[in-house]
Amino acid sequence: MRKSLKSIFILLFVSTFLFLGYQILSKINYKKEVQQNIKTIPKFSYQNIKGGIFTNENLKTETPAIFVYFNTECEYCKEEAQMIHQNIKKFVSVQIIFISSEKNQQIKNFAQNHQLTNYDNVHFLCDSKVTFANTFDVNSIPSIILYDKNHQLIEKIKGQTKPEILIKKLNAE
Repeated sequence: MRKSLKSIFILLFVSTFLFLGYQILSKINYKKEVQQNIKTIPKFSYQNIKGGIFTNENLKTETPAIFVYFNTECEYCKEEAQMIHQNIKKFVSVQIIFISSEKNQQIKNFAQNHQLTNYDNVHFLCDSKVTFANTFDVNSIPSIILYDKNHQLIEKIKGQTKPEILIKKLNAE
């Protein structure tokens, strides 16, 4: 009886250990795959606040891009939008794409409140299928993803970031 309990315990331990090892390896491989996929701007398609569709095909070539993953209720996101608005002249040659998984009207109100709707280089998109976080491997709000003029990944940044730092990182490439 004791021997069979010991055997069952060992078998259970080994099975658990193998299962956890498999889970860890799967997660590592997934992260590597995502990192590879975001080295250049991946394909995406989201609704803009005007009701149209905005995809990676709409991005200007030879122009850097900043993706800002945000939430309209997030204080840091509000401050980020405010800082971008205050420094909008520094971003003239940069595409800024704000993306949220909230309802289109909430995003539109946010854009209007921060006076960012009248700029051709600023876009607000609705991620209604909640795919952006997985596609671009972000898990916090705000998250900022910088791409150079060749649409190559420069850096992913968690949290609020001063416009001067963003411009410096874009110009360093």
